[in-house]
Amino acid sequence: MRIVRPICCGLDVHKSVIVATIASTGEDGVTSYEQRSFSTLNPDLARLRDWLLERGCPEVCMESTGKYWIPVLDVLEGHVGVVVTHPKYVRAIKGKKTDRKDSRWIADLFKCDLVRTSFIPPRDIRECREIARYRAKLVGMRSSERNRYQNCMTVSNIGLGSVLSDCMGVTARAVMGDLASGEPFDEARVRSLIRGSAKAKADLVVDSVRGCAIDDAQRFKISASLEHMEHLDALVAACEAELRERLAPHWAAVELAQTMPGVGELSAMLIISETGDDMSVFEDADHLASWAGLAPGCNESAGKRKSARTTRAGRYLKPVLVQCAKAAARSKADGYFASKFEAVAKRRGRKKASVAVARMMVVCLWHMLANGEAFSPSDYGEAARSRPTREELTEESALRLLREMGYDISAPTADG
Repeated sequence: MRIVRPICCGLDVHKSVIVATIASTGEDGVTSYEQRSFSTLNPDLARLRDWLLERGCPEVCMESTGKYWIPVLDVLEGHVGVVVTHPKYVRAIKGKKTDRKDSRWIADLFKCDLVRTSFIPPRDIRECREIARYRAKLVGMRSSERNRYQNCMTVSNIGLGSVLSDCMGVTARAVMGDLASGEPFDEARVRSLIRGSAKAKADLVVDSVRGCAIDDAQRFKISASLEHMEHLDALVAACEAELRERLAPHWAAVELAQTMPGVGELSAMLIISETGDDMSVFEDADHLASWAGLAPGCNESAGKRKSARTTRAGRYLKPVLVQCAKAAARSKADGYFASKFEAVAKRRGRKKASVAVARMMVVCLWHMLANGEAFSPSDYGEAARSRPTREELTEESALRLLREMGYDISAPTADG
C-alpha cells in the first residue's frame, strides 16, 4: 500500500491508560515502531504531547472511545494534527487484540490513509454543542417528570387530562394546586380558578375533580413533581440564554437558517450548534444529510438488498430537523415544504414524509450556509403556490360539466 504519512501516531485510548505507537517509514519503505504508555492524568497527557513533538510526529489518530478522547484532543489540539475516527473503521481482528496491537493497527491504517475522519467542529462550536445537548437532556427529564405527574392524576382518579387539552396549563395547574393543598373540596373556589377557554367547560372541570381522594403519598409526589418541573424550566431557560450568548459570533448563520420555513430561532441555534457554519468540512449536501442520519442506509449482499432505513447517526440533530419538517408541513404562511410533504405522504405515509422533508431541509441548509444565501430554491414559486381547492360537485356543476364535454342535456321529447 502507498504510504501517505511517513511519520504518524496511533493512540489506543482508555479510561486510565493511553497506548501510543509512532510509525516511522523510511525511504526504503520499511516502517519502524516506537511504543509508550501514558496515564490519562493531566501531567501525563502533557508528557504525551511533548513526546510527540520531540519525535517530530505531526499527526495522531485515535478512535472516539466514549468521552475519554475529549481530554486528549484538548491537550493535543493546536500542537499536532488530531484525527478522530469511529471505532468501526479501526476495529482489530478478534483473537489478535491487545492494547499495544490496537495502537499499532491504528498507526498502520493511518499511515496508509485508510481511516475515515470524523467531523470535529472548532472548540467554540463544541462548547455550544455541549450546552445544546445538555438542554436536550433537561427537556427529556422534564418530560419524564410530567409523565409521573400525570400518573399521580390517574391514580387519584382526577380526570382533568380528559377534559382539558393541556393538563399542565394555567387552569389545570391552579386546580391541581388547590387539590394538593389538602383543603376540603369547594366548588365555588374551583370555578374561580378556571381561566380562558376552559370556562366553556367549567361544569366538566368541576365534575372531573369532584369526589377525588388524594392520599398523602400522591399529594407529596404532586408537589415534588411541580417543584422539580419549575426547576427544570429555569435550567432550560438558562441553557438557551447561554447558548444565544455563545453563538453571537455565528449569529449570521443562525439568522440565515431562520429564513427557511419551519425553522425558528431556537431550532436554528440547535442546528448551528451541531453542524457549525463552515460547510467546507462536508463534501456536499448528501454528505451532510448522511452525517445527520437522514440518508438511506446501504445493506446489500449477494445481490440482495435488505433494509435501507436511515442510520442511527445524528442523535441530537435529526430530531430537531424532523420537528422543523413537521412545523413546515403545517405552515399556512409558506406552502413550499407543505406541498412536498403532501406529495410524499400520499405514497409513503406521514412519518416517512417527515423524514423526507427533513432531508430536503438539511440539503437546503448546506447550500444556504455554503453560499451565504437566504432560502430561495429554484422551484420555490411553483411549489409554494397554494393548491386550488376542489369544487364541490352540485347538480348545476354536473350539468355544466356534461355540457362542456359535448353531451346534449336538453329535456327529452315525447318521441323519445
